Amino acid sequence: MVLSVSERTFTQEVLESPVPVLVNFEAPWCGLCRIIHPLLLQFKIQCQEDIKLVRINADDNFKLSNNYRLTSLPTLLLIENGHVRQRLEGFRGRDDLLLALEAIKTSYIKYPRRYNQPILTNVE
Repeated sequence: MVLSVSERTFTQEVLESPVPVLVNFEAPWCGLCRIIHPLLLQFKIQCQEDIKLVRINADDNFKLSNNYRLTSLPTLLLIENGHVRQRLEGFRGRDDLLLALEAIKTSYIKYPRRYNQPILTNVE
């Protein structure tokens, strides 16, 4: 499940988040938004706690849509420490999105988890 964010909760959930947030601006009528949703869920599972994923209904949150100058849906923004670090829009299909998500994942995951093994660190 992806957290739904509104104008009321945006500051707390996105701008003040201690981890980078991938914001998915979407709308119920957007066919491509429905197509990419499973890819975003898979991305969320792979990133676990290192990147937060939220969704925003662009129609219901007009101020946010205006502030971030949305020109098409879906639009994905990677926001870190209150600043937009990456903007993904106008991708041509699944492969474009997967490549972009992989680049984000590689840049932001601190401790890669392989084969569901815990990360062991030395503690003195």
